[in-house]
Amino acid sequence: MGDLEIRAAVAEDIPAIVGMLADDPLGAQRESPDDLSPYLTALERLTADPNQRLVVAVREGQVVGTLQLTIIPGLSRRGSTRSIIEGVRVHADERGSGLGTRFIEWAVEESRRENCQLVQLTSDSTRTDAHRFYERLGFVASHVGFKLQL
Repeated sequence: MGDLEIRAAVAEDIPAIVGMLADDPLGAQRESPDDLSPYLTALERLTADPNQRLVVAVREGQVVGTLQLTIIPGLSRRGSTRSIIEGVRVHADERGSGLGTRFIEWAVEESRRENCQLVQLTSDSTRTDAHRFYERLGFVASHVGFKLQL
């Protein structure tokens, strides 16, 4: 894994990122790789927000993974700061290589550097393999998440 670079995403990475987001049954229904303009607009907003980290994993010049880390200051838990890991994707050719573990470990360490007391994430209820993966890394399925489509 020594040849892996984790860095901030740039506009040139968007086609690869969107390709990974769309490369599964759920993502195929909600992503549009044929029109990158909304993704580029979102990247601009993310880049301008100091509490957002959209990163890519790069191996041999190719984007092979992505995730978003959000830092959230708060009042609950005695004014603690937490982070949320979102949009974790690993390229199909890299699955099973240990990249996902390395990526989540990076996000946890980055959260520690930001003085977060809690790291949280959600995973679609149908992604049972992902649930086992996160539990193996020490995450606990302690809450039930709710979403409202707007």
